[in-house]
Amino acid sequence: MSNRFNKAALLTGTIMAGAMVAVPAHAQDADPAMGSEAAMQGDDDFIIVTGSRIQRRVNVETAAPVAVVDAEEFELSGTVNVENVVNTLPQVIPGFTSNSNNPGTGTATLNLRGLGSARTLVLVNGRRWLSYDTSQIVDLNTIPNFLLDSVDVVTGGASAVYGSDAMSGVVNFRLKDVDGVELGGQYSITERGDGERYQLHGAIGTSFDDGRGSATVFAEYYNRSSIFQGDRAFSNFALGGESFGLDLLQFGSSTVPQGRFNAPGSVVIDAAGNTAPLASGLVIDDGIFDTPGAPRRRAGDTYNYAPVNYLQIPQERYLLGGYADYEFTDGHEFYTEVAFVNNRVAQELAATPVTGTFNIDIATVSPFLSQQTINELNILDQREAAASAQRVANGLSPLSTAELGVVSAFVQRRVLETGPRNSLDERNAFRVLGGVRGSITDNLNYDAYYMYARTRNANVQQGNVSRSAFQAGLDGTGTPINIFGLNTLTPAMVDAFSIQAQNGDISTMEVASGAISGFLGNLGMGGDDIGFAVGAEYRKVGSRFIPDTALSSGDVIGFNAGDATEGSYDVKELFAELNIPILGPESGVERLEITGAARYSDYSLDAVGGVWTYAGGIEFAPIPDVTLRGQYQRAVRAPNVGELFGGQAIGFPGATDPCADANFIANNPGADQVCIATGVPAANVGNAAVVQLNPQIPALFGGNPNLQEETSTSWTAGVVLQPQFVPGLTITADYFDIVIEDAISIAGGSLQGLMNLCYGDVQDVNSPVCRPFVGIRNNDGAITVDAPPLVAGVNIAELGVSGVDLQVNYTTTLPFSLLTDTGEQRFNLNFLGTWTESSFFQPVAALPRTIECAGEFGGECGEPTPSFKWTARASFIDGPLTTSIRWRHLSGVEDDDVDVLYTDFNGIERINAYDLVDLTFSFEANENITVALGVNNLFDTLPGTPEFDANGFVTNRPNSLLLGDNQEQANTYPSTYDVLGRDFFASVSVKF
Repeated sequence: MSNRFNKAALLTGTIMAGAMVAVPAHAQDADPAMGSEAAMQGDDDFIIVTGSRIQRRVNVETAAPVAVVDAEEFELSGTVNVENVVNTLPQVIPGFTSNSNNPGTGTATLNLRGLGSARTLVLVNGRRWLSYDTSQIVDLNTIPNFLLDSVDVVTGGASAVYGSDAMSGVVNFRLKDVDGVELGGQYSITERGDGERYQLHGAIGTSFDDGRGSATVFAEYYNRSSIFQGDRAFSNFALGGESFGLDLLQFGSSTVPQGRFNAPGSVVIDAAGNTAPLASGLVIDDGIFDTPGAPRRRAGDTYNYAPVNYLQIPQERYLLGGYADYEFTDGHEFYTEVAFVNNRVAQELAATPVTGTFNIDIATVSPFLSQQTINELNILDQREAAASAQRVANGLSPLSTAELGVVSAFVQRRVLETGPRNSLDERNAFRVLGGVRGSITDNLNYDAYYMYARTRNANVQQGNVSRSAFQAGLDGTGTPINIFGLNTLTPAMVDAFSIQAQNGDISTMEVASGAISGFLGNLGMGGDDIGFAVGAEYRKVGSRFIPDTALSSGDVIGFNAGDATEGSYDVKELFAELNIPILGPESGVERLEITGAARYSDYSLDAVGGVWTYAGGIEFAPIPDVTLRGQYQRAVRAPNVGELFGGQAIGFPGATDPCADANFIANNPGADQVCIATGVPAANVGNAAVVQLNPQIPALFGGNPNLQEETSTSWTAGVVLQPQFVPGLTITADYFDIVIEDAISIAGGSLQGLMNLCYGDVQDVNSPVCRPFVGIRNNDGAITVDAPPLVAGVNIAELGVSGVDLQVNYTTTLPFSLLTDTGEQRFNLNFLGTWTESSFFQPVAALPRTIECAGEFGGECGEPTPSFKWTARASFIDGPLTTSIRWRHLSGVEDDDVDVLYTDFNGIERINAYDLVDLTFSFEANENITVALGVNNLFDTLPGTPEFDANGFVTNRPNSLLLGDNQEQANTYPSTYDVLGRDFFASVSVKF
């Protein structure tokens, strides 16, 4: 039996693992956090490196750049959830996090290179992990951080090795083997005494049957308390107004608790059937509060929805699992992995805003109105009846409100009486895997496994309103309701129209995979043996979204309604990989290797069918100190279930209607005519007060079964420096360039992008880009929930990113010590940084319009993409005491909206450079117990607290982190910039 199999196959597990786990590496023995994996292995060991399936010597770099974050980084950062370390990596633009309340899903997602979470492949021990919904994205909350050995980040497409989804790269979470018993716990709390988090975990690992088998079982409990936006001064008020031509002020929603009621004066109809609105009507609201001589304020009061929104969403998690292997005969073993996660996460929003057009029965609402108002309603009713009769005389259908005693009105009412909207997600997920591996000959190994994973999410919503029951309360067919004024809805009225809604998700994945790998001898020029791997894989993914009747019918107001989704597809694949060492030290150079990989995938989707992916790379080390490397990869991503089969669902993305934006109209000649052609009255074009009532615009989103695959091309080229004259120093620098073609996207990339594309670039109402906005606007030209635009994804966009990754690891000894007899202590310095040269998005590849997001934020770019981002850690290990300092840096970013100059309205166009410093002390009380204390955000860097005048206008904004309209939520970007403030943690670990 070969030595290679003993160390690479038997001890770790699998050629298919794709993870550097050949010899168990314990965190306490590891070299620096974010350090070189090679430092933890012996030179004669063979491993499987993330990004390849072929065994390699542990001290050999690969053509694909791999950044490694060791377990020590998780321990020293006081992190319980994986997301908190992963999102600090410079290669990552934060996805959903614990601070993502609206928008958010109660999950933590990974967005490598800012190319989208769906384009990042997440592995655990080299194999695919659990997905949580129809988008088939991994929730990082399901990965046990206390068992992490390291995290490997591979740049560029890796579909040739791993299959679909690896467009921007691969992130592989490697779990360690446990020998003995490990128990631990951690407690965290902010300086303000809130947001407490605590975790308890344990693991037991042992070998049995004279070392033929080993097993590890583990369990964890985690609890995170909520923080509300009202608990921080910077987020207590919803700020905005700049997009409406106002100075920055306490803004909020136009749907107020006292209500707005607008019954227009019906219509006049000429003989040809043409209509026009009458000038007079009935308006009941909170009044107009413009002050002569003062900065212009929006008409009427607004509702401050911010305080009751979560700033940190609460979470409770139970995690159980284990993994084991057993050598059932010499050279052949069975292995298995099992995991179960119960995860409960809540989101909370302000009370439901009811908006829309309702039929009002005058007799039903009369008890709640003055006689003067009743008289005016009767006048409007007579006008509607006359207009309806005229329509009939002209051969047209009568108005829906032709019945005497009934008028049509646009209603806005924030129903505080129902309480806030709360959504609770409870996700139960399990994953089981079983496989066999072993040696066929001395130079030939095999590995085959089957994996099944399933996630079931139950979502329960409180605080919703039934539109039909609300309508019944106004038209006399149900319990009468009083919407005219503050706190006018009685408990009986609230019970009459309140509704609890529920929905669920079921996601499944099956993988059956088998591979043969080994060595073929060498070329006789000093290089090692040629390595290869060939195999086949079958995958099936399926998902369902199951709304209840209220949600699927659209009767719910509050949370988003949507139709059911159900779909699945499978893929059959063949793959091969080759590593050819050409030259070795005997040839006069240290090393020359070339690599290649290819995969053929046959999808059951007719629009995708059979596709090829491939990769090639080269490594050249003229001397031991220097290695040059480069790689080319062609990758694919098949559309996910949601993109293909998603039922129509309403959403409310933040956006600015170009027809409400006077600056957009002025800067885009012809846009005004398109606005008029799509239903905006000429007099209202550019008037935000009537064309856009709220900063969020409703739209219907759905799937497209005709989607094809996305394709990407990625190049990397870099250098690895390990100068022998500076022992302990390793420097890697790699240039990357990734371009994704036929990217699946709404035309324009978002609702905002689609609107900008229609009104600013295409300017043709007959174009598919503009058709969603034709015939949907109300009489004022506003887009409302009564007829939202319908949009769906298409293979239309192109996006890409390029830049340089730099990783520096340095370990040395310092000639002084306070706690050891040697008079020395160890010093580790680690730096991981990225310069983003370009991060672009071309909404329609056939059009010249390109959005550049490197160094930008807001608008169509969204989450800030700093040009420079790095994480650096310096650790001093003085005997049992480790003192560690971490520095996190983001360079400044500019607002990407060229049509609005926010500085004209007391806003900002730039978020300045951002730095956080963290401090940790770790002490080994004895060989069994380690205690750690630390503080993150040592200098309490937060968005500044605004100051207001008597009218609610911002008079002082202390720093650039405090935003207005160009924010994500909580007046900032809470997934990028810390919103908790100075945060303390303490942990203890016991091993025996």
